[in-house]
Amino acid sequence: MAGSSDSKKNHVTRLRRVEGQIRGLQRMIEEDTYCIDVLTQVSAATSALKSFSLALLEEHLAHCVAEATREGGPEAQAKVKEAADAIARLVRS
Repeated sequence: MAGSSDSKKNHVTRLRRVEGQIRGLQRMIEEDTYCIDVLTQVSAATSALKSFSLALLEEHLAHCVAEATREGGPEAQAKVKEAADAIARLVRS
């Protein structure tokens, strides 16, 4: 993954936050927390992961895909297809 040190630090911080949310969900299940409260937290964790994936995709488009398209050739076409496939997976999820 190419990117600045600040960007990587931000990504790791966001993933650690999601990890904490997942651990919180485990704890809620162990403590027999009311199902609706657990589902609310599942929704929050899902939203956090989607937000992370969109930020990562934006960075990929701005750096990897943009660089490949500047260089042109088959690598550019491959990067655009790869990004389009990733977007399709995100939309389906």
